[in-house]
Amino acid sequence: MKELYTLRRLKVGLIGLGEVAQITHLPILENLADRYEIAALCDISPKLLKLLGEKHRVANLYTDARQLAEQADLDAVFVLNSDEYHAECAIHALNNKKHVLIEKPMTLNHADADAMIRARDEAGVQVMVGYMRRYAPAFTEALEEIRTLGPIKYARIRDIIGQNRLMIEQSSTVHRFSDIPQEAMNDRWTRRSAMIKEAIGEVPQEIYNAYGLLAGLNSHDLSAMRELLGMPKRVVSATQWNGGGYITAILEFDGYYATFETGVDDQRRFDAHIEVFGQTKTLMVQYDTPYIRHLPTTLSVKETIGEAYHETVKRPTLKDPYTVELEHFYDVVTQGVKPKTTPEDYKDDLVLFKMITDALLQNA
Repeated sequence: MKELYTLRRLKVGLIGLGEVAQITHLPILENLADRYEIAALCDISPKLLKLLGEKHRVANLYTDARQLAEQADLDAVFVLNSDEYHAECAIHALNNKKHVLIEKPMTLNHADADAMIRARDEAGVQVMVGYMRRYAPAFTEALEEIRTLGPIKYARIRDIIGQNRLMIEQSSTVHRFSDIPQEAMNDRWTRRSAMIKEAIGEVPQEIYNAYGLLAGLNSHDLSAMRELLGMPKRVVSATQWNGGGYITAILEFDGYYATFETGVDDQRRFDAHIEVFGQTKTLMVQYDTPYIRHLPTTLSVKETIGEAYHETVKRPTLKDPYTVELEHFYDVVTQGVKPKTTPEDYKDDLVLFKMITDALLQNA
């Protein structure tokens, strides 16, 4: 007879209470109450902090992320705030021996990534990057299915979406307040400029904007592509337009090429997929907006066998990828499982962002 046991609840603190925290992390943590206890919250908006503290019955509230990281009873810290503060907040949490789940992009440059790795190793804890698409069951099935594909002939990586607010305003209530100090907003943009210049140097504004798109939205696409296909040998060519808001690139792999395309418009739809073509079989992982939970991620398989052509669509589960990701993070902390989305793995994304940016500059 299988022995029953009670899971140890991890005490977690959240830094940053914006859209992703309100729509996904906080509700999922409450759904996983057998594993997690929300023990602290932090945001620079005092009104938002008070509202969500009351809503989620959390007494330990901070406007200073350093104070949250120093709360003695926390097991882990979720870094969910603006990109420019990810490294600083994560490193302080690591220095206080907290495990860290950090939303993408982990950092905007290599120096901050290396500093985070050093802090993690010195503390003897774990850092997991929040690439939930790579934990989606349809994607993990594709990792197995691709082994049956034979030599790859072509691949396509696509992320054409409507602005997030277009999905959110019809499906969720997100609280926002205007009590953030202007100096904090100014500091954010100053930091962002310095961090991106550290990564790619002085570049035209549209290239700067394109790097921000690659590191933000497209870090999901390119990270999943790397796990499925590996690292490309080179970027053959790339171009951008609309001030860096649209990008296309041709990537060279061993024996084949892939196209990457991305852009954001005002259509209320979300089209993100990776499609891989073999000689007689094609695989496609299709994602939907993460801001509406439980929309399925699917794996389509198209195959010619003899005289017949077959199309199947697999939906392994309606469990959203964020939930699978947080279940895995629990095992990372409690069982010492090494996450596949490590800071070292993320550094390959930084390399790829720079490869595409260099190709954009050649075409500027």
